[in-house]
Amino acid sequence: MKAFHDTEKGFGIQYDDIYLINGARTPFGKFCGTLAHISPTDLGIYASRAALEKSDVRPEAIDQLIAANVGQSSVDTYFLPRHIGIYSGIPTGVPAVMLQRLCGSGFETIIGGAEQITLGKAQTVLCCSTENMSLAPTVSYGNRMGYPLGKVAFKDMLWEALNDTAAVPMGCTAENVADKYSITREETDSFAKLSNDRAMAAAERGFFKDEIVPMNSTVFEANGLKPRKVRLPRKVENFITDEHMRPSTMETLAKLPSAFAKDGVQTAANSSGIVDGAAAVIVAAESFVKAEGLKPLSRVAASATSALDPNFMGLGPVKSIGLVLEIAGLTLDDIGLIEINEAFAAQYIGCEKELGLDRTIVNVNGGAIALGHPLAATGTRLALTISREMNNRGVKYGVVSACIGGGQGTAVLLENPNV
Repeated sequence: MKAFHDTEKGFGIQYDDIYLINGARTPFGKFCGTLAHISPTDLGIYASRAALEKSDVRPEAIDQLIAANVGQSSVDTYFLPRHIGIYSGIPTGVPAVMLQRLCGSGFETIIGGAEQITLGKAQTVLCCSTENMSLAPTVSYGNRMGYPLGKVAFKDMLWEALNDTAAVPMGCTAENVADKYSITREETDSFAKLSNDRAMAAAERGFFKDEIVPMNSTVFEANGLKPRKVRLPRKVENFITDEHMRPSTMETLAKLPSAFAKDGVQTAANSSGIVDGAAAVIVAAESFVKAEGLKPLSRVAASATSALDPNFMGLGPVKSIGLVLEIAGLTLDDIGLIEINEAFAAQYIGCEKELGLDRTIVNVNGGAIALGHPLAATGTRLALTISREMNNRGVKYGVVSACIGGGQGTAVLLENPNV
């Protein structure tokens, strides 16, 4: 283990012998679509049960559960980590905790799991991240104390979540990046088309089927506790499709208006999609892997988190990727695959320009512009997706990263143990 911290660069750690066994995710439902009425807890249970099955790990073998959720969007979300664990079959004596680093929350569950194993507090950790953005509530803060005459005020929590009140709204940070690097509307639309094309091609060849759990109406049981009844819309069976994907052309993309700034480069189509979904992976120590005869997808080699000016939030991956490579003693030339969350097209392009990335090895199966960005769940999905693709291609090293609201970035270095 080698740890690092610096007030300018950030902090990070190189891990010893910790593995991502396998995982699963739900399909990502479009905004107000098929999953709109499924609570984030139930989405997390679907993903967690499937992750245990895919990993060939018994629920009784899990030592800790670490969950992530950004927008609390059901009345029992306070209990989300605990309920996910109990209804996934994990023994009632196993504690659960929730972490939150906004768009980096999914990564944080894996980092947290690796750190708990490093500290000797666990051998196995179920890392689950989940988000239902369609259920984000409309709220009235202070209504318990009453209202002044004529001043009843409600806020849309989903809309408010996109606004950094210390700086500018998230979309405006992407426009700031576009201004800084002279990124054009044609460049952002072209990248959006590439994301859609890659994602649709991946879906057509069946790439996502191996990580998506088919969803049906069901009842989750736990010994001695109330059952959780989950109902998908009528006549929906074996729901397995990412709903946000759609074909696009440069002509149709060019017709859309700017979303965040007059004559800006960001539109609804070249920004990440608002979706609902969950993802989960199992992280374990090498001793457990060997004892159980498991074949992990990847080794969790190192992680790093950095911070920067909130007005340029989207450049967070630049610092965090640089730091995680420095900690591991590697360079970008050693990395065979990269995933950077596509919060906004201009944000990704800014990172690409700053780091000098080869686009042919980045987001090769599409990204959040095509698939959607279910806040907390994104990091876990990216780690699972790149681990699978690293094995498909025989790539030794991969890096996953995301920008984070408020001006942060997280990166995780993964190594393929099967090459």
